[in-house]
Amino acid sequence: MGRKRKGRDISGWLLVDKPAGMTSSAVVNKVKWALNANKAGHCGTLDPEATGVLAIALGEATKTVSYVTEALKCYRFTVRFGAATNTDDAEGEVIAESDLRPSDAEIKDALNRFIGDIEQIPPKFSAVKIDGERAYALARQGENIELASRPLFVQSLLMIDRPDRDHAVLEMVCGKGGYVRSIARDLGEYLSCHGHVQSLRRLWAGPFEVSDCIGFELIEALQKTPDLDNHIHPIEVGLIDLPRGSCSQESATRLRNGNPAPVVINDAGYGDICWVAHEGKPVAIGQYRAGSLQPSRVFVLP
Repeated sequence: MGRKRKGRDISGWLLVDKPAGMTSSAVVNKVKWALNANKAGHCGTLDPEATGVLAIALGEATKTVSYVTEALKCYRFTVRFGAATNTDDAEGEVIAESDLRPSDAEIKDALNRFIGDIEQIPPKFSAVKIDGERAYALARQGENIELASRPLFVQSLLMIDRPDRDHAVLEMVCGKGGYVRSIARDLGEYLSCHGHVQSLRRLWAGPFEVSDCIGFELIEALQKTPDLDNHIHPIEVGLIDLPRGSCSQESATRLRNGNPAPVVINDAGYGDICWVAHEGKPVAIGQYRAGSLQPSRVFVLP
C-alpha cells in the first residue's frame, strides 16, 4: 500500500508573481508549506533572477500542468549589449566584450531572424540533461560541454524600448522550451557586439497573466491562514484554452474509471483534446471522438 501524502487535499491554482533571487522550486515549496497542501507543481521554470508569472498547480490541478506548459508565453526582457557572459545573463562572468553598438534599425532587422520556427542552443548553465546530469552542474565543474540545438516557435519578437545605446527592451511570445538567454546571446552574436540578458519578466503564460498573480510578500503574510485559500483559482482556469463539454452522471463515472463515455461538446472536432465537467466540476481531459471522450487524465474531487 502506498504512503498517504501529508497535508490537505486542496486543488486549484495559486498564481505567484515570482520575486527575483529565488528558484521556481523554492517558491513551489514555500506555497506548498504555506497552504499545507499535499501536492504541488509549477508550469514553466523561471531562472532565479527572473520575475513574473509562476503558475503553481495544487492537488488535482497538477494533472493539467502538461497542457498549460504547451501554451504560448510572453516575456519582456532587457538585453545588455557589449558583453557576453558564461551564463548568458547578468549573473555570470564576462567572457567577451565589444565596443560596437547596434542602431535601432539594425536591432529591429536582426529580430526578424528569430521569428517563426527556429533552432536555438540552450545556455550551458541550464537544466538540460547530458548523460543524466544537469548541464549547469557540469558547467560549474568547468567541463567543456556541447549542447544540441532545440526547436522553438517564436510568434513575435519586438523591440519596445531603447533606453540607451547599451540596452534594448524586447518582448517575445514563444512556445514551450524557449530560452530567453539564448535569444539575447544569439542576437548579440549576430550583431557582432555580444549580448546577455540583464533582466527578465514573464508577463503571461497561457491563460495566466501577471495581473492575476499575488506577490510573495502576501503569501508570507497569509501563510498557514484560511485567507490564503481565497487566492486559489479553480482547476478549470488552466483549461480555458481547451474546448469544454459536459457529461451525465453515468458518463462521469465511466470516465473516472478510465473508460470512454458519451459527452456533449459543441466546438470540438474529431481528435481534439477537450475537457468535460459534470454539475460544474471537472471530470476528465481526453481526446474527443465522435460524441465520446477517451480520457487521458481524470479528476478526483470531493
